[in-house]
Amino acid sequence: MSMSVLFVCLGNICRSPLAEAALRAEAEKAGIALELDSAGTGDWHIGSPPDRRAQAVALGHGIDISSYRGRQVSPEDFRRFDHIFALDAENLKNLRRIRPADGKADLRLLMDLVPGREGSDVTDPYFGEDAGFDRTWGDVTRAGRAIVAMLRK
Repeated sequence: MSMSVLFVCLGNICRSPLAEAALRAEAEKAGIALELDSAGTGDWHIGSPPDRRAQAVALGHGIDISSYRGRQVSPEDFRRFDHIFALDAENLKNLRRIRPADGKADLRLLMDLVPGREGSDVTDPYFGEDAGFDRTWGDVTRAGRAIVAMLRK
């Protein structure tokens, strides 16, 4: 049986696609089969590819995310996925609000898995400089490694 993980940020064009890519890479290295996806709580970027800066950072780490497309989280996601990770506290609050009564997914803040970063948000690089995307990649890579370690237990 494969484990399924959904990453959720606001627009699904920066942080959550990078988190999906980072965990995909870490799981492949560890030989762990996962069903992965990403989504946003907002609807602004449905059908759009990831931000060009997010694509550039991922490609710099050997991962092509140009085929990813933005989508909005749905009530069905809470039934489909085993784990849903919010990339910041505001999106966690929104996810708790829209979670259906029969949602089975374990819902939590992504950085809670990273020792020393509990309760913190993944850096949102959208309105900043390109270097913010490198910080985001660092955050989601550390979280991806933590998820792989968690799944190995």
